[in-house]
Order: sequence, then C-alpha cells, then structure tokens
Amino acid sequence: MAGGKASARQKMINLMYLVFIAMMAMNMSKEVLSAFGLMETKFANANNDTADRNGALLADLETKAEEKPEEFMVPAAKAKQISVVSEKFYNYIETLKNDLLKQGKYSIDPETGKLPFEAMDKTDILDEAWFTGDRLTKKGDEVMAKINGYKSEVKEILGTDVKYSKALNSFEELFNTNKVENKDKKKIDWLNYHFQGFPAIASYTKMTAMQNDVKVTEANMMNLFLGNTLSEAVSLNKYQAIILADKSAFFAGEKFQGKVVIGKYAKVPPTKLEVQGKEIDLSQAIDSTGAATLDFNVGNVGEHDIKGKFTFLEDGKPLEIDIKGNYVVVPRPNSATISADKMNVVYRGVTNPMTISFAGVPDNKVSASGAGLSKAGKAGKYNMIPTSGREVTINVSATLDDGSKASDKAVFRIKDIPKPSGQIAGLSTGKLPRNNVEIGTVKAVLEDFDFDLPLTVTGFKFKVPGQPSVTVSGNKLNGSAKGALRKAKRGATVQFIDIKSRSNGPKIKPATPIVIELAN
Repeated sequence: MAGGKASARQKMINLMYLVFIAMMAMNMSKEVLSAFGLMETKFANANNDTADRNGALLADLETKAEEKPEEFMVPAAKAKQISVVSEKFYNYIETLKNDLLKQGKYSIDPETGKLPFEAMDKTDILDEAWFTGDRLTKKGDEVMAKINGYKSEVKEILGTDVKYSKALNSFEELFNTNKVENKDKKKIDWLNYHFQGFPAIASYTKMTAMQNDVKVTEANMMNLFLGNTLSEAVSLNKYQAIILADKSAFFAGEKFQGKVVIGKYAKVPPTKLEVQGKEIDLSQAIDSTGAATLDFNVGNVGEHDIKGKFTFLEDGKPLEIDIKGNYVVVPRPNSATISADKMNVVYRGVTNPMTISFAGVPDNKVSASGAGLSKAGKAGKYNMIPTSGREVTINVSATLDDGSKASDKAVFRIKDIPKPSGQIAGLSTGKLPRNNVEIGTVKAVLEDFDFDLPLTVTGFKFKVPGQPSVTVSGNKLNGSAKGALRKAKRGATVQFIDIKSRSNGPKIKPATPIVIELAN
C-alpha cells in the first residue's frame, strides 16, 4: 500500500483506510477505558461490602473473646491488629488514588456520580511521579516501602505458629512484589510492570483492586481466627460446666440458689444430671437456655464443694462432663461495716478506737497487728495509739474452717493533733468590753475534733498597739498585761498570741491568735 507509485485515486483510498483504522483504534480505546472504569466500580462496591462483613466478623470475635477468653482472647487480639494495619494501608492507597485524580484534574460527574472513565487516558501522571529513567523516584520508593511494610506487619502479627503457615503463603502470593517477566522475557520491577505507561483509569483501577486485596486479606484472617477455634468451641468435649451462683456467699441455714451451665448456654439437651450425689429431674431443672437450676440446703459456715455430672449424647455415645465448683457460707451479720475509702486516718498520741473483723470468720480465729495496736477487750475491738512516722499498716490474718490462712491489710495515714483555736469569752475575734478582757480566761479549743482531749493553756503573749508585748504565764492576764490594757484606747485591737497549751497525752501546737476590739 505504501510501495511504488500510486495514482491519485489509490492515494486517496490509502488515506481513507488509515483514517478508518485510526477511528477504530480511537473507539476501541474509549471502550477499553470504559471497561476499566466499570471494573473499578465493581471493585469499589465489593470493598464496601467486604468492609461491612469484616466489621461483623471482628465484632463476633470480640464477643467470643468475652464469653470464652481461654479460646478466643488471642485470636480476637490478632484480628484487631490485622484490622488496624489493614485500615492504615487501605487509607494510604486511597491517598494515592486521590493524588492521581488531583494531578489529572479528574472529578466525579455530579449527574452520574462516576469518574470520566473515557477521558482518563493520560499515562504521564504516575510515570512522572513514581519513575525516573530505570529507577524509582522518592515517591515510588515510598509506595514500595508501604506495600512491604504492610506485608511485614501482617507476618509479624501471625508469627511463626505452624497453623498460620498456609494463610501466610496465600497472603505472600497475593502481595507478591517480586520482579515480573515481560513479553520480551525481561524481568522488570513490580511497580514498573504494573503502573508505568498505563492510562490513568487503568492505574486507578489497579489501586482499587489492591484495596480489594487488603479487604480480602482481612476477611481471610478473620475467618482463619474463627476457624482455628471453631472446631474446639463446638465440641462438647472442650466445654466446662460452669456454676453461676445467685450470690457469692450464703448465710447459715439458707438454700444455695444458682445455675450450672455448659459453656455459653449451649442449647444441647442433657440426658442426665447429677448433683451432690442426687439425680436431678431434667424436666424441672433445665430451662430454655440449656441452664440447669440448682436448689439445695447449704452447709455450715465455711467453704463447700459442689460436685456432679452432666451427661450428653454426642456421636451416639454418652459424654460425661464433671461439675466442679464451690460456695461460701458466712454467718448472718448483725451490724454493717461502713467506711470512707479516702479517710483512713488515725491521730498521733491519742487512743483511736477500731473495729477489725474478717468476713465469715469468728473473732477468736482473727488476729491483727500494727505499730501501736492493742486489743480493747470486746470482740473485734482494738485501740490504736500511733507514734512516729506518717503511715501505719494494720495486718489482719484469719484461719479458715479448712485450716488455710487468709490475710489482708490496710494502710492508715497518721496525722498530728490539729492546731487549736485561741478563745476568750468564747470568741477568737470580735468586740468585748475592756473589763471582760481583763478578767477573762484564755482557752485553747480543738474545734470539730472527734476525740475528747481537754487542753490547758500554760502561757501566751499579750500585745497592745504602741506598747511592747507582755509574756504571761497561765491562762489570765497578769499585772503587767492589765497595766498595758488600761493604756489602750477605746476601739484599739489587742491580741493574744503564741498561746501555748498542754494535754494529758500528745504535744499540742500553739493555738491560733485571739484578736479583740475594745468596745470601751
């Protein structure tokens, strides 16, 4: 067609043929671009659906972890980790897609809600961003690092457990980033092979497909973690009989009330139930959840065992599951123990009364010790007289009915006696006639203090404005102080300071000053 000389007519035919081929190629290109767009939409929809299912699977695992932590706690924790690292990598791919749209100035059509697939034919967006010659740009290196980082994180979460080996192999195959052989039998880098020279819509679709790989990986792992424990969870041979008492302790003479369940209330009808050596009527004991209700007289004060057997039919054979549990019987109380958790305080130098007991244990089998602690005579009554230090620890031990020991302790803060308030004629501050001040008795009063601790004032200093202070022994003004008082003007303010006092026990801090205005 291009060789030799051609007539004008032939040249026209040849030109028309070339135009026809170009038009076919153009139409084919639009069809291909549109096909990529349709594939991208399907991947995106699949990702949304898979995300919802993955969320449900994770929630199921977390619920199972609460119900049967011994079987599901570790798988649930691994599933949560997989979810976190997958979400992080998924979001990173989303940023790459957004960058592609931004650089290509592509936007979603507000009428159709779709991207302009047929217009997304540019090949230079990622070529310039990710590749330079036969090497990757800084951004290209980042993309590969993120992919490999995600792979490393997933592998680390699964670890070296042999039961995860098959899943690891499938994951490695899904995210294989080894060099790829092209049509010329030449091996080129994975990123170049998949993204260099491709139209924008093709690259965009491939990134959505990679997000789909992430969601599929997440789903596979969730099912893997459920599957690893499912065979054990559904086999009755792996269940334990669990006793659920209506309350943790019972009073002497009460009936024990509670339930015995198999696992998480498995609705599997037993063929026989025996508790404490007696066979239970199944028609009366088993409720709609599969739980067996227990009702029998409790023993004496102390700890008691519950023994029995659940018999089920599995694979046509009787399967016996032992019932093992215990309960505690405590005496009926005749008083309440009420305490403020933040107010464990004793005062230095005074007798602090205390009541010490151990729930369910008689007083003669309880012993308590601590610096300054002594028995007060009555059952459970003690006196504490702390001396040095800022804290005191009281240790309590008890001997249970079976001879075993139980112990507990409490720490109390040691506080000094508070500073008393100085008073004369019942006032710390105020206005008094001159004569009342002259004949009044100075007192030191412990206000709002719970202990009966009388104080005797032994001395103070009396101060009149414009005159030197007078030192007084005892609790009344002496002659010098009275002389100073007579010189004070009407309305003057006199002060009783450095008020010292003593008690029959601890050392007392100086009382707060008394400030009095003379009324005449």
